[in-house]
Amino acid sequence: MLSYIFRKSLYGIVVLFLVVLTISSIIYLSPVDPAALTQGQRTDTQTIEAVQKEYGLDQPLHVQLGKYLRDISPIDILPNNNITKEKYSFIPIIPAGGESFFSIKKPFLRTSYQTGERVSVMLGKAIPQTIVLAFSAILLACIIGIFLGVMAALRKNSWLDSTAIVTSVMGYSLPSYVSAILLALIFGYYLQEWTGLNVQGSLFGIDDFGDEKIFWKNLILPALALGIRPIGIITQLTRSSMLDVLSQDYIRTAKAKGLSKTKVIFKHGLRNALNPVVTAVSGWFAALLAGAFFVENVFSYNGLGKITVDALLTRDIPVVLGAILFTAFLFVIINLLVDILYTFLDPRVKLT
Repeated sequence: MLSYIFRKSLYGIVVLFLVVLTISSIIYLSPVDPAALTQGQRTDTQTIEAVQKEYGLDQPLHVQLGKYLRDISPIDILPNNNITKEKYSFIPIIPAGGESFFSIKKPFLRTSYQTGERVSVMLGKAIPQTIVLAFSAILLACIIGIFLGVMAALRKNSWLDSTAIVTSVMGYSLPSYVSAILLALIFGYYLQEWTGLNVQGSLFGIDDFGDEKIFWKNLILPALALGIRPIGIITQLTRSSMLDVLSQDYIRTAKAKGLSKTKVIFKHGLRNALNPVVTAVSGWFAALLAGAFFVENVFSYNGLGKITVDALLTRDIPVVLGAILFTAFLFVIINLLVDILYTFLDPRVKLT
């Protein structure tokens, strides 16, 4: 298993490199100048050129890419002086000649062009809100989807089965941002007096007394909007997988031994039927982070998606790269964890 994890980790590093290369190339080849946007349309040419030089935007793509990869690398050869310490957070390990040391450092995502704030700090404020949103959405989808899938499988060809299938297809076909707009209009605007829900709002905010507070009600509509699509796919996967498992010989053997129906279904049937569901859940959890980009903007939910879209509009390159790099890193980690989880759910699966 260790060799498998090591090999997958190397693949993950290659994926992250390709993500940085692709996004950097797209931004570099775009006709918009980030320095001009940062300083405003009335700024003189000399000022724009000075900003370009300060951020290294006047250099070729391969030079900019090389410097950025060095900044985000967890290992580097760095001089142990105050100037380096102000920029990086690192631990010197092995002397490399003079004042330089082979060091382990925290990846430096640079600073925002617009605010001057470190990108890592900005992401640290936004990521927890997006993770809570995505986790709430996928938890809601798992509870509802698995329940509907099991009920549909146990009552095959009944009205409940047909209703579950039709509902799941409709939910899967509806884009998240459309669901977000509909939910915001219906429950956050027209029915606001009865629901008490807001059209816009974040998980963390300031109350009337100026204190920071968690507004859980602002999580309901975004989580539901994000969860509608995975509910549909989880329902269909659970149903088809359960139907396949319930027709297996070991299920008939368990019934012949006199085990209760509940024990046969949930202990012997559902556990073995969850493999494709786990795959879907893992993929959707990571995909929900990307889907949250649209939903967060509909509800003005200050998460990873909203700050990324705002950064794209203002050409704030470090924020865009940092947010996308984190999302890609999360995809890599989740895929690795799912592969490991398979070995616990199904003893027949071996990682080599």
